[in-house]
Amino acid sequence: MVNTQSILHSPVTLNSPIPLASPEDTGLRREALDQIDLIIQKRYPKMRSFLLLHAGKLIYERYYGGYSVSSLHDLRSATKSFTSVLCGIAHSRDELPELNSSVKDILKAYIPLSAHPLLSKVTLFHLLTMTSGFAWQTGKKLGEPLIHRFHRNQKWTRFALSLPIIEQDMGNFQYRSIDSHLLSVVLSESTGLDAYAFARKHLFEPLGIHHAAWTPSPEGHSMGHIGLHLTSRDMAKFGLCCLNGGVWQGTSLIPKAWLKQALTPQVQGYPAFGDYGFQWWTGIHSGTPYALAHGHGGQQIYLFPELDMVAVFTADSKVSRWKNPRILLERYILNDPPQSSKSAAASPIQD
Repeated sequence: MVNTQSILHSPVTLNSPIPLASPEDTGLRREALDQIDLIIQKRYPKMRSFLLLHAGKLIYERYYGGYSVSSLHDLRSATKSFTSVLCGIAHSRDELPELNSSVKDILKAYIPLSAHPLLSKVTLFHLLTMTSGFAWQTGKKLGEPLIHRFHRNQKWTRFALSLPIIEQDMGNFQYRSIDSHLLSVVLSESTGLDAYAFARKHLFEPLGIHHAAWTPSPEGHSMGHIGLHLTSRDMAKFGLCCLNGGVWQGTSLIPKAWLKQALTPQVQGYPAFGDYGFQWWTGIHSGTPYALAHGHGGQQIYLFPELDMVAVFTADSKVSRWKNPRILLERYILNDPPQSSKSAAASPIQD
């Protein structure tokens, strides 16, 4: 693997290209957002930020617990959605094999002698949808007991590829972080860049994301399942780009066809979280379709296409128990949704 990037880049640039508008300009009651802010302060002590964008404009932004616009947040498993998007960009550049390609053929250098005979049938599509069939354990709240063994190993890729494959589970969804990390390895082997370097070149730089971190695995690949750190505004820019079909400031960064697959259900997921696309949760809240990049502790990027809305939450990721802020969106926004206001006046954000 070549051209790895260092974990941390230049200090944050406080100016943001996201235009600013008031909630009233875009048809949303400020009182509802202020109520969310008040509840967060009283009942969500681990919360770090809440941002809401509507009609392409940042209409509400709050930080908590001493965190600010320049703070980096540990996205945890919301990293997975970025890994998916990077795969889509590489695929559009003809640098990633077709989705029906065998993982065994792509990752030949990592295949252990003990690999299961069914490994040749595991494809990129299986990894993207977490339907690979690798023997794994997943708890009701997405806990993964085997992930600790995986992280302690010095050869993550070989560890994952040496797991047994349960034939009847192939094609059925199971939350499995090793599938996500293997996507990052595939990206590295196919493009010659680790996921962070590839993101810097093809996604982060065009989005104006310069203050970021992405932890590598012991083998030097960017972690595909966790490890990405971004500011809340940069999370919001990514969400807005995805909401707009991969277009940012008139330039197409992410293939629209890929996003259509990634953000819509590919397989039946879990009732408590939704169905699953390409490393994105999907479903309906209060009658409103959504796509969600979700990480432990409350790291969330919500896309609501029908409302032209993006919501971002960040919180302390080093917790065993936490409260999902989703109910705040359902109670104060989705039950009284705004009307789209494409013509609302906007001005660049200043700090």
